[in-house]
Amino acid sequence: MSDSVEALFERYGPAYRWLMIAAGMTGVSAMVLSATIANVAVPSVMGAFGVGQDQAQWLATAFLATMTAGQLLNAWLVAALGQRMGYMALIAVFTIGTAIAASAPNMDTLALGRVIQGFAAGAVQPLVLVTVFSVFPPNRRGTAMGVYGMTIMIAPGIGPVVGGIAIDTMSWRHIFLIPLPLLAIALVLGMFFMPGKTEKGPVPRFDWTGMALLCASLFFILNGIADGQRNGWTSDKSVLTFAAGFGLAAAFVYSQLKTDSPLLDFSLFRNGTFAAAVMVGVVFGAGNFGTSYAIPVFVQTIMGFTATKAGFALVPAGLMLMVLFGITGRLADLVPNHWMIMVGLSTFALGAILMAGADVNTAFWTVVVFTMIGRFGQSLILPAMNASALRALTAEQLNRGSGAINFLRQLGGATSVSVLVAFMEMRTQLYSEALTATQTSANAASREMLQGVGRILNESGVPQAMHEPGALHYLGQVVHAQASTLGFQDGFLALAAVFVLAMIPAWILGRARRSTDE
Repeated sequence: MSDSVEALFERYGPAYRWLMIAAGMTGVSAMVLSATIANVAVPSVMGAFGVGQDQAQWLATAFLATMTAGQLLNAWLVAALGQRMGYMALIAVFTIGTAIAASAPNMDTLALGRVIQGFAAGAVQPLVLVTVFSVFPPNRRGTAMGVYGMTIMIAPGIGPVVGGIAIDTMSWRHIFLIPLPLLAIALVLGMFFMPGKTEKGPVPRFDWTGMALLCASLFFILNGIADGQRNGWTSDKSVLTFAAGFGLAAAFVYSQLKTDSPLLDFSLFRNGTFAAAVMVGVVFGAGNFGTSYAIPVFVQTIMGFTATKAGFALVPAGLMLMVLFGITGRLADLVPNHWMIMVGLSTFALGAILMAGADVNTAFWTVVVFTMIGRFGQSLILPAMNASALRALTAEQLNRGSGAINFLRQLGGATSVSVLVAFMEMRTQLYSEALTATQTSANAASREMLQGVGRILNESGVPQAMHEPGALHYLGQVVHAQASTLGFQDGFLALAAVFVLAMIPAWILGRARRSTDE
């Protein structure tokens, strides 16, 4: 018997829709878990390998960059292997990357493991997204996107707290092993419930040149952003790195316009509704991944939370998303999608603005509420955005379109983390220099603090000769902590500005949809 979607419905009845979702989303959730679970490990990796945040952020960026490129593997993978074998192959590749990351002796090897994980995690998302979309009738596809969004948010909801507990009780290396049981379950379920390959014929040609150009351009651009603050943004090395990155990106676009089997089909963007939804996706991805990275690092490095407590700060927002996606998915079938997106962007911006006011004195539950406000916006945006984009395509365009919108959303996310870290480092340095300049003998508050520290050192039995150096060292730590806080606050304000800018393509999406309806 054929293993097409129709045949599987005949075999399992109406329950097949949910069996397929269980199979596909178990694997996706396990892989997405590895993306979010690692964010709480950034401070631990910095200590383990003796690197700064500019290098440790590759723990997140290497994964996001290759997950971005991996989105474009979907159409070829399905055509070559079918959804079932492609899904199982991606689980195997992800497991190999997991083994490399968990045993990494240095930062470079850890980044390699994350690169391999990212390719698999990127390709699996559009593969499962299209399959979920195809098992729902047209009038319930907003609901389908809600189901997809709800289940995919289980992992981000629990990832940070699971990672925090693993780090505090074992080590940061164990966080990479946590998804393996879920992947084993996904492999078994996928053998039975993912559709098999139904189309016969030769394996389609894969655009290896395009993939090489894409990966190389992402590497150079992200590496240039990560090292720009350290090397100097106008140094010869930075200029050459960016020139190589953008030159390779231009070569990638040119190659896609000329090839008969493109990884990124630019003809899809002739559809105004699809193009507008993609623009929303790029800006949304930048803000979403930026906040997902910044909040766990902020609450650990600035507020002094443990990794476990940092994870728990994000759990209520994740649980709220799981509930809301079931509602907002159905809402996307009833309400004009651009209005949902614009309200969601406004709420996301509000959450970022509130976080910009947080500091070391902010209460734990205040951070929880601020995060929930922002994530409420996400529950409105994602189902409406995906539904708008995929509804605008024909059945033959779905695999390519799903890969394209996921690719560009992830591209926004991958670049935003590097840009955000660079921006916050620049602002921190600026504030540090400004605050240091105020630490003179005329500064009464600093003089009083130094005297107070000196008294404490004296009462503790510290030799007199160490009082002044010790007090000055403490003053330097206070100045750096304040500068870092201000740098993070500026970062959150920048993310809020990104969400506000996304209103423009959301408004264009509404106009494009009205034009199509007419």
